[in-house]
Amino acid sequence: MGEHVKKFLIVAAAAVIAILSAYASLRPAYLAEKERVASEAASKVARLEMGKQLYQQSCAACHGANLEGAENWQTPLEDGSLPPPPHDETGHTWHHGDQLLFDYTKLGGAAMLAQMGVQMKSGMPAFEGKLTDDEIWAILDYIKSTWPQRIRDLQAERTAFENENQ
Repeated sequence: MGEHVKKFLIVAAAAVIAILSAYASLRPAYLAEKERVASEAASKVARLEMGKQLYQQSCAACHGANLEGAENWQTPLEDGSLPPPPHDETGHTWHHGDQLLFDYTKLGGAAMLAQMGVQMKSGMPAFEGKLTDDEIWAILDYIKSTWPQRIRDLQAERTAFENENQ
């Protein structure tokens, strides 16, 4: 074997060893990141499932099992309140930012409207003391997860606008 071939093989072997060493040192970081992303995805799925179950237990009786709301939800009832609106993309829930939706759910419609200086009868009960803040957020996350991407994007813009103007 010629001297050039020996040198080439030594350099090639050193390069392979260097590549394998670099790969071995990066692989744990890659695997850790992959595991973190998978864990976050599983956590998000679990949170949405929790939100869905809580929605069914706490909201579906009024707002519908499929977020469809009551019939004629835009027509006032005899007492002046409005029937429960849909929470799917056909309703107006997505027209509001996250904090307003959270406060409306936690405090109830009448209290939230009064805080805003609006005197209007609302049938929305307060869930403060019935649901934790995290449970309310999980329900809202579930509701939002059912919307088409375009609607989610518009609602996210609304949330950002409301956050900037508080």
